[in-house]
Parts: sequence; C-alpha cells; structure tokens
Amino acid sequence: MRYGLIGEKLGHSYSERIHNMLGNRDYHLYPMPPEAMQALLRGRGFCGLNVTIPYKKDVLPFCDALSEEVKRIGSANTLVNRDGVLTAYNTDIGGLLSLIERTGVAVRGKKVIILGSGGTSLTARVACETLGARETVVVSRRGPVTYDVLYRDHAGAQALINATPVGMYPNTGVSPVDINRLPALEGVIDVIYNPDRTPLVLAAQSRGLPAAGGLWMLVMQACLAAEKFFDAPVDPERAGEIYATLRAERLNLVVVGMPGSGKTTLGKALAEALGRPFVDCDAEIERAAGMSIPEIFRTQGEEAFRALETEVIERYGRESGQVIATGGGAPLRARNVAALRQNGVVLLIKRPVELLATDGRPLSAGGLETVRRLEAERTPAYEACADARVDNSGPIARAVAEALDAFAAQARR
Repeated sequence: MRYGLIGEKLGHSYSERIHNMLGNRDYHLYPMPPEAMQALLRGRGFCGLNVTIPYKKDVLPFCDALSEEVKRIGSANTLVNRDGVLTAYNTDIGGLLSLIERTGVAVRGKKVIILGSGGTSLTARVACETLGARETVVVSRRGPVTYDVLYRDHAGAQALINATPVGMYPNTGVSPVDINRLPALEGVIDVIYNPDRTPLVLAAQSRGLPAAGGLWMLVMQACLAAEKFFDAPVDPERAGEIYATLRAERLNLVVVGMPGSGKTTLGKALAEALGRPFVDCDAEIERAAGMSIPEIFRTQGEEAFRALETEVIERYGRESGQVIATGGGAPLRARNVAALRQNGVVLLIKRPVELLATDGRPLSAGGLETVRRLEAERTPAYEACADARVDNSGPIARAVAEALDAFAAQARR
C-alpha cells in the first residue's frame, strides 16, 4: 500500500477516482475494521492516507505531529508518512473554505447557523471562525439549541451550513430545516454531494440565494491532500476540470417540453451520444400501470395518471448518470420538478406549435387551438424549471449538439 483511503465502509467513495485523475495511480480504497486500521498505522507501511468515518479521531494517537487545523478541529482526514514521521492534516476545512468562497456565501461579520454536532460540524465551526463570522450557532436534535429553538431565537441568522446527512442519497427529498422560517438568510452551504442539489439547496436557490452542495468541497479536499502527499501544488484549473467531469458524469440530463416536441426521440439520441441509459417516463408509467396512457386517462382519470407519474419521476430522479424524458405535464407539479432537479440538468425542448405531434396524446386531441392554449398555460412552468433551452424544430443532429453543449455548460457551474 502506498496511498489510499481508509474507513469502515467505502462503497460510494469518489476518492480513488479523484486521485487517479490527479495522476496518482497508486491510490486505492481500503475498507477495514478498527483492528486492521490500528495495525496499519503501527506498521506505517504507506506513504500517504486519507481517513474517513469512523476513524478521523481514532488515528490521532498514532501520529507524531498534528497540524494546526487538526489541533483546532480535533480530527484528521489526511496522514503523511515522511521519513518515518507520521503527520496528521485536515484538508476538509480547506475544501469547505473553498466551497464557501466559490459559492459566494458571505460569512464575515454574519450570524451563521451550523446544522449538526458531529465531526463535519466541528470543521464548519473552525471555518466560520477563520472567515470572521460574528456568531455561530450549532443546532442539533439533542443539544442546547434544538430546531424549535432555532426558529424561535435564531431566525435572523444570515448564513447556514448543513453538516448533517439529512437529505443524502438514498433518503432524498427531505430537508433538515424549513428555510421559509429563516427569512434573513443570505446564503446556504450543504456538505452533501449526493444528490447534487438537496431540497435545502433547491429551496435556497428558489429564493435567489447563493447555495451549493458539497461536490466542490470533496474535490478540493482531495486536491489539498494530494499536495500534502507530494509536497507540490495542484493546478487550480485541473481541480475545476475534475469537478466538471465528475459532475457531468453524475448529473442526469432531463428533457421537458410540450407533448409532441420530440423529447423521446431526442432523449434516445442523447443517451446514445453519452453512452447512458435512457428513461422514458411515459413508458415507465405504462409499464407500471399495465396499460397505455390514453387507457389510464379513460379508465382512471388524469389524477391517477399524475400520481403514478410522480412515483416514477421520484424513483428515477434520485439516481444518477441517466437521460430522462418526461411527459408534457410533469413540470406542473412541484414535487416532480424537485425530484428532477436534485440530480439533473433540465433542458426545455422547444418546437413550434404547428410542428407538434398530437396522435395518441389525450391532452392534445382538440386541434391546433387547444394545443396553443395548452402551451400558453404550461410555458411558465416549463421556463421556471429549465436550466437551458434547446430548439428542436430542425435536424435532430443539430438539436443533439445544442443539448450536449448546454448540458456541459451547466455541469461546469
């Protein structure tokens, strides 16, 4: 073993991929029980290690030297064995500081709420202190400041950092707080990186606040660890490239738009171009119901169809790396939009009303004027959920190229 990540369970870790992308092919994942961790650190048969749950504090007694960040935070995520001297560092704080700066969340002179009281909370507290926060308030279920106390006594907080796992995959769709009860908020950071945008981040962004999940923090802490391993700087542009690559791989590409706008055809072409699975929500609804969509409308009504549609969208929306085509009415439900946006770049497919296909589409069966009214009613919802727009009135190859460019641009954000 030369380099790697140690922890108890590492099944969903991106660390090996990131360090390999940084050029370290000797970096691997090493899940291990406590006794194996202790034996490894005593033997010191490695050059550098990253450390994750539950060993970030447990490794400290085995180290010869602790960095100032480790002393302040009380935990380490990076160990360097150089000339027989084992030194503990904490690059999580550097990653968090970089995420806060990149997102544009103002902390200096502000009152900051930190959700959670675990190890990541300690890192967030030191980060806020480093940035000159006026006050930090730690909120937890059992601490002196509970969530009820938060809303009662600290609703004037200006920044919020979520250091809890609430909303993390696979238990997506929930938020640790209702930010509508925190009207003074000016920015939100969520250390969770799966899903890409938790309900907390989506709610903050809907208010026009700077907000982001934790993927940038994850990439930057790895880059800072690599700098410790090799005593050499990582090019900031390389860090940005790795972030964009990982985000593009993880994000779903979601197409929405009017019935008959070509979402299925375009979605299949995009899935083929990206080498990804294609999910046709309407086809999944028909599979689940055992009948066609016109039959569902005729025998069970539109509400039954919409409920089944939401079930399908929530099931696939929490997953990653797909191309998803929705039915025309999917963006009309807030639950659907949240489920699609949590891990997705949403592209609105535009096609002139005169070119929209109407065969077999229950809500488009009333002729051109009916379709015009339907478009006028739905356009505000389409525009509100879309990250970008794609013209699908010409050759399919042109629409595919436009969609791929829009998707790549969004992934770099």
